[in-house]
Amino acid sequence: MTGSLIIVAAYIVDRMIGDPRWIPHPVIGMGKLITFVESIIRGYARSTKALRWAGMLLPLTIVGAAYLLTWLVVFLLGRIHPWLAIGAEVLLIATTIASKGLKDAGMAVYRELCSGDLPAARAALGMIVGRDTQELDEPEIVRGTVETIAENIVDAIISPLFYALIGGAPLAMAYRAVNTLDSMVGYKNEKYLHLGWASARLDDAANYIPARLTAVLLVVAAWLKRLESLRSWRTIRRDARLHPSPNSGFPEAAVAGALGVRLGGYNVYHGVRSFRAYMGDPLRPLEAEDIRRTTALMFLSSSLFVLLCVAAGEIGWMVTPPQ
Repeated sequence: MTGSLIIVAAYIVDRMIGDPRWIPHPVIGMGKLITFVESIIRGYARSTKALRWAGMLLPLTIVGAAYLLTWLVVFLLGRIHPWLAIGAEVLLIATTIASKGLKDAGMAVYRELCSGDLPAARAALGMIVGRDTQELDEPEIVRGTVETIAENIVDAIISPLFYALIGGAPLAMAYRAVNTLDSMVGYKNEKYLHLGWASARLDDAANYIPARLTAVLLVVAAWLKRLESLRSWRTIRRDARLHPSPNSGFPEAAVAGALGVRLGGYNVYHGVRSFRAYMGDPLRPLEAEDIRRTTALMFLSSSLFVLLCVAAGEIGWMVTPPQ
């Protein structure tokens, strides 16, 4: 039971306080370590073959360091007092999730749209997406916000909690290292095509089960919210695998179907226009209120997962023989 209750506490902490800027965040340390290790690798690995081999070494180093350091902190605190270890696990797991941060980012865009300030809404969206936002109209701003919230339900909430349930704070922090690596080096461009390939594939593998679980949770959340849960399920089955990511299409298709809108389409990255497969049907135009609806689905689906964690803890407690 202790592990599931730690997850509940971590989720509540994140919902309440998020990531205060005055507290150093582990991801910042991971980013600095990734940059440092990458500079060492590039000093020695010059050929394509060497970079590809180094591409496997990079995640082993970063993810292994994140796991071992977290384990060591929890272990040493546990030697002092068990409650210190439990408190550390709660706080460390809370840093791996970002439910409040996602909500705050989405609502920042929503507020600017409600006030009619499109330039400010574009700027707020530009803080959370990689696409160019300077020329977007209101429906496209909403689309970018809804897609980002939907996609990050997996990366920023369900996946870290999933790994926390399996292996506590050390495994949750290891997952966050995987995700940070993908966001920094997992690009198919000239600079990272060979060095970042293993990090990108590791991130795909780590999110494979959580993404599909999230889609199911979103269907249930849509049903509880009296949205179109059946259409959400059908949209997942039809459109999810059309997404260029093997995982992101599942939450995006689920949300698109539940809301009765179409996501995907043309995006511009550094002046280059590209097309992303459509998710859902354009049964109505996208509107600012869809940001609030997506945020509500995010909170409800993640809360359902936390309840599943508690249920898993109950089952584990009942089937584990007394020591």
